[in-house]
Amino acid sequence: MSDSDTTPTDTSADALRTPIVAVLGHVDHGKTSLLDKIRGSAVIEGEAGAITQHIGATAVPLDVVSDMAGELVDPDDFDLPGLLFIDTPGHHSFTTLRSRGGALADIAVLVVDVNDGFQPQTLEAINILQNTQTPFIVAANKVDTVPGWNPNEDSPIKPSYDAQSDRVRGDLDERLYSIIGELSDHGFSADMYWRVQDFQNNIGVVPVSAMTGEGVPDLLAVMMGLSQRYMKEEMEIDVEGPGVGTVLEVKEERGFGTTVDIVLYDGTIREDDTIVVGGENQPIVTDVRALLQPRPLAEIRTESRFEQVDSVGAAAGIKVAAPDLDEAMAGAPIRVVGDRDLDEVIAEVRAELAEVAVDTEEEGVVVKADTLGSLEAMADALSEAEIPIVRAEVGDIAPRDVAVASTADDDLHRAILGFNVDVLGDAEDRADVEGVKIYTDDVIYQLVEEYDTFVEDQRQSQQDTVLENIARPARFQILDDHTFRQNDPAVVGVEILSGTIKKNQHVVKFDGNDPVRVGELKGIQEQGEDVDEARAGNRVSVAIDGPTVGRQIEEGDELWIELPEKHAKILEQELKEEIPMDEREALSMYLEKQRKRDPFWGK
Repeated sequence: MSDSDTTPTDTSADALRTPIVAVLGHVDHGKTSLLDKIRGSAVIEGEAGAITQHIGATAVPLDVVSDMAGELVDPDDFDLPGLLFIDTPGHHSFTTLRSRGGALADIAVLVVDVNDGFQPQTLEAINILQNTQTPFIVAANKVDTVPGWNPNEDSPIKPSYDAQSDRVRGDLDERLYSIIGELSDHGFSADMYWRVQDFQNNIGVVPVSAMTGEGVPDLLAVMMGLSQRYMKEEMEIDVEGPGVGTVLEVKEERGFGTTVDIVLYDGTIREDDTIVVGGENQPIVTDVRALLQPRPLAEIRTESRFEQVDSVGAAAGIKVAAPDLDEAMAGAPIRVVGDRDLDEVIAEVRAELAEVAVDTEEEGVVVKADTLGSLEAMADALSEAEIPIVRAEVGDIAPRDVAVASTADDDLHRAILGFNVDVLGDAEDRADVEGVKIYTDDVIYQLVEEYDTFVEDQRQSQQDTVLENIARPARFQILDDHTFRQNDPAVVGVEILSGTIKKNQHVVKFDGNDPVRVGELKGIQEQGEDVDEARAGNRVSVAIDGPTVGRQIEEGDELWIELPEKHAKILEQELKEEIPMDEREALSMYLEKQRKRDPFWGK
């Protein structure tokens, strides 16, 4: 395809589509303000109609980008038609809204507050960008909040930065280098964008202010440059071909019933087209009743928020009204059938959904998420944390999810992890009755951490219970000249060499490697006071029921608390880390003696 026939106005079958840009970042770091600034400036720069508001997206054409970026962008250098910003609120734009197994966005802007640095959602966004290998640039936002900053409205950042005092520049540099350092910790080489030669291997950091517009020209210029240079081939589409897109949201719309908001990234969709959409149980086949786009800003006062259009070509955000969309899923593929075989298209949608199918096991937790992409991201995070999944679905947490979780054999799996979803009231009530834990969060790794903490607490309390109920190793020695009573019971002074002795435990004495039971520990006194137990290092007097001093036991003898084989096995294999060092030492000595007699004892 030669350059001459790739102009944005080209009407031939092959044309270049607009790159799709996702804007992501931590809550409050200024994603929306930045988009509003780009939109607002575009409306001021262009004619009112130059910028088109799509469903869930804003299209900024090349000439408007060029006006806003000033000398940074010469429209003659570009044949891409502009930029399409996905601007659905929340996580939708970045929880890997998918397209053919990759991320829906061609390029992403990661917004980071210069005062705040990396926050949980920033880290999560980075992980997702890494996993989907989406190229991105960092918008270091809120430079205007650096103390002493003199704003220079809508200026490119370099002249504005150069015009600041040395102190302000130094302060900003420190914050920017801290962001570059964080990127480096996550395996990305990054620098100020004007120093980056190779954007494929280095991340450009663009200082901006969503309030004053400083740096916005640079941001647009870098995105246009990156897209033109590295993505031109991917932007080549068959305009007349059947439309292919991804569902952003499933919504009830008055007068239209259930509709889907989609981003179309290939081909064209027309009214009356037969489409196949990914559904909760199987692909949905239906016909387009209406294609709706928001009315231009100038006409927003009219009764209806939407106007109907006959067709729309990629890349675009559009609302599709059609029957039977109730089970459509956010993040699922949508394809126009066109003149192809219907079964073939259904198979393609099935195959794309199968790519997202989460590996489930017989036992595990229930996972719910708001989109297919976030479900996939959740599954990745859980598999990394070695947490098994029994069922994974898109949608809010409902009573049937509680029913599934309540059948788990392992109490640790009686849990539901919900990412960015609501808990229906009756599900919450049922969970209380069934003893099912529900965790929800809008940051994936925090959700995983919350569940991990629960598991850790449960394991700890289980171990504590086990430790309370099993005999523990202890070794103690009868002191010379400390026989207070010879028998019924024998009362002697002892020093505890390791472990903890407790009342009502059996006492043994080793004859070579054979443990011989001599009696039962009936009482412990420390400085005249009765106590239930005594730790290593203490000297106490003990009452042992059974032996006679001078016959079965002697002064100077080393005695042990008897350790049943089953208890020794649990201690060695499961709880070794939970017991103190001196007790571990006593356990090793006890096992060593027993295993000289029987090599498999306690194994």
